[in-house]
Amino acid sequence: MSNKMIKPSLKNPFDVAEKVEFNIPGEISRATGGYEEAMQAGYDLIQRPIKSVSIDQIEKQHFKKRMTVWERIRVLTEAEPNILFQNWGKNLDGASLVTGILNIHGRDVAVYGHDFTVRAGSMDATNGNKLARLFYMAGEKGIPVIGMNDSAGAFVPAGVGGLDGYAEAFTALRKISGVVPSIMCMFGFNAGGGSYLPRQGSFVIQPKDTFFGLTGPGVVKSVLGEDVTPEDLGGPKVHGQSGVADLTVEDEVGALRTAIMLLNYLPDNNSVMAPYQETSDPLDRKTWEINTLLKKAFNSPTGFNTPFDVSIIIQQICDHGDYFEMQRDRARNVVTAFGRLGGNVVGFVANNSAVDSGQIDCDAAYKIARFNRFCNIYNIPMIFMEDTTGFLPGREQEARGIVQAGRAMLDSIVDIRTPRILLILRNAYGGAYASYNNYPTGADLVLALPTTRLAVMGPAGKEFVYKDELRKIRNAVIERVKRGTQERVDAGVKPELAKADAEKEAADWLKAEEALLNTRYEKELMNPKEALSLGSISSLVMPTDLRKVLGENINFFLRHYKAGPMQSVQREFH
Repeated sequence: MSNKMIKPSLKNPFDVAEKVEFNIPGEISRATGGYEEAMQAGYDLIQRPIKSVSIDQIEKQHFKKRMTVWERIRVLTEAEPNILFQNWGKNLDGASLVTGILNIHGRDVAVYGHDFTVRAGSMDATNGNKLARLFYMAGEKGIPVIGMNDSAGAFVPAGVGGLDGYAEAFTALRKISGVVPSIMCMFGFNAGGGSYLPRQGSFVIQPKDTFFGLTGPGVVKSVLGEDVTPEDLGGPKVHGQSGVADLTVEDEVGALRTAIMLLNYLPDNNSVMAPYQETSDPLDRKTWEINTLLKKAFNSPTGFNTPFDVSIIIQQICDHGDYFEMQRDRARNVVTAFGRLGGNVVGFVANNSAVDSGQIDCDAAYKIARFNRFCNIYNIPMIFMEDTTGFLPGREQEARGIVQAGRAMLDSIVDIRTPRILLILRNAYGGAYASYNNYPTGADLVLALPTTRLAVMGPAGKEFVYKDELRKIRNAVIERVKRGTQERVDAGVKPELAKADAEKEAADWLKAEEALLNTRYEKELMNPKEALSLGSISSLVMPTDLRKVLGENINFFLRHYKAGPMQSVQREFH
């Protein structure tokens, strides 16, 4: 028995040794010379980034449940990749980054990916130049970008060259921001420039067991003396809730397949529409499920104050119920999603009463603003669904800058140039209504369900509308207590018990009278009648006709919309 350790190898011992000929098939070859030597050297350079990697490095990637960059490319497309800007330099300078053009579902897509098996995917000046060239090419040709980030950061032996490389890539990606959309997948452990670069992209997708952040746990420990895990510092739970990551998924394959799904809703660039997709789902399909949802909700004991999940309505409106939600881990009190209506891509922004009554807080406002700006830049029509009691009040929200966040949301809505419709589902109160895509802020069409309750204030508004009546009712309480107490004393009840019983009766009477005023306020003012008479709402729509009415109007507006870039390039972040 051999005592030598068996080292694993990718080489099949039964394979015939590969011999590459540089002759024309059938040609009678002469003695080889300088030409064949040059061809062999060139072939070796072409194969070097793939074949120079040892099996040990590949096994390390697999042991960490990560794929190599070449395996990731194979998940994105079955077609042969067109690799551009190959490795330059005698020390594999630039080889730790793979750049190319892929054919994904018939579309050209610029792709880059760090090769962690070479220098841990680190960045040097050559890599930065390669990446910048790819970005500029994508912007000039008008094709989207997918990034596969798996890098240890700047290549330390390269000195300032690694930092220059990142700076060059930063600049190029910023310049094509708003020109072509980009999707960034986060793999492995990324810090510093490896985090800044992908976050410049349109969307970030992060799987579990990955990290990216300003600094790693080691730096935090040395500078602040805090022990923190990578998961708690820069994992998907942290970034998913903060909005730094737009989507969180289970693993690398999930991230890549999610990127392909998302790409299906995005245009190639800011001069064209998102891809149209034929559908067999009739545009006039009745949305009975929406009617059932609202009926069960509003006929329940809590009545029109009953919360419901607005994503059910979005699902029923979209072709075959298929939609793609963005930032689903953040600010669930609002839903932002891409969907298709009659084959056309549409952006949905909807208050979700199932979470915090659909009130708009800082996170929800920024989430809406970010989504609006993207749809505006890339010619995506929008449907807003309103059901909110207003902006979330309180000391915490004011301290976090709810005024600034609300302004960001309002600015993004006013700036929208693509076709847009507002559908009021139920509550539309105060400043939230005033800043939520109504006619004054630029909506093309405002529709409402019969369940709409549009008012300056919610039920508390009765304090101002019926203040004289309320004053009389509340003043009468004292007299009722006095009279009730006397009646009970005259009937032989002890004074202390008589007063307590009279106070309780008066309180019940006051509560009943205020409830009657609440009902009156809702019937007189919390309804769509006044808004219809003023023209703030164009028309009412029955729940069963929502898909038909929204689809027909979106088609009408799109027939008269010419896709194109903004008058000047608009960046995707406010």
